[in-house]
Amino acid sequence: MLRGIDVSAYQSSSYGTDGLSFVFIKATEGRSYVNPRLAAQTKHGRDAGLVVGFYHFLWPGNLTAQAEHFVKHAPEKAGDILAVDWETSGEGTHASNAEKDSFIRKVRALRPNNRVVLYCNRSYWLNVDDTSYAGDGLWIADYVTAGKPRIKAKWRFHQYTDDPLDKNVANFASKAALREWAADA
Repeated sequence: MLRGIDVSAYQSSSYGTDGLSFVFIKATEGRSYVNPRLAAQTKHGRDAGLVVGFYHFLWPGNLTAQAEHFVKHAPEKAGDILAVDWETSGEGTHASNAEKDSFIRKVRALRPNNRVVLYCNRSYWLNVDDTSYAGDGLWIADYVTAGKPRIKAKWRFHQYTDDPLDKNVANFASKAALREWAADA
């Protein structure tokens, strides 16, 4: 299992990279938010030789506008991974299954040279999702032993803790295998 983290504006732009193979960086949310540390966090990950991914926190409604906002601000580089973060918003709402699926497809159409994956927690995957559509792969959050999420679906990434920050593993044999998968969009 490869180790990685995900970061947002809450984390430093000089996050620790020792022992890591990848990083996901929050790029955008809704139709207007852009992570003010996006450029610095991206540079730090690239300088450390990590496979870099970006995620968008999805709100219900205005899917095309959200997808365009995301791809406008997430750096465009072949081999980067794009992700949709599908969970409950601060207002207690969430995008529907159809909206989640539509967003993934729209981002994939706008960025055909990048893999697009779905991030959600175990409860969403088992109790909210009814399409099992995760684009190019599932990134599942389940705070249990790393690499052992309690789902039957095939997953690519597993967020296993948020203490002291979001830590993840990737189901790839090597960083080279992850790079090859990411580049083969």
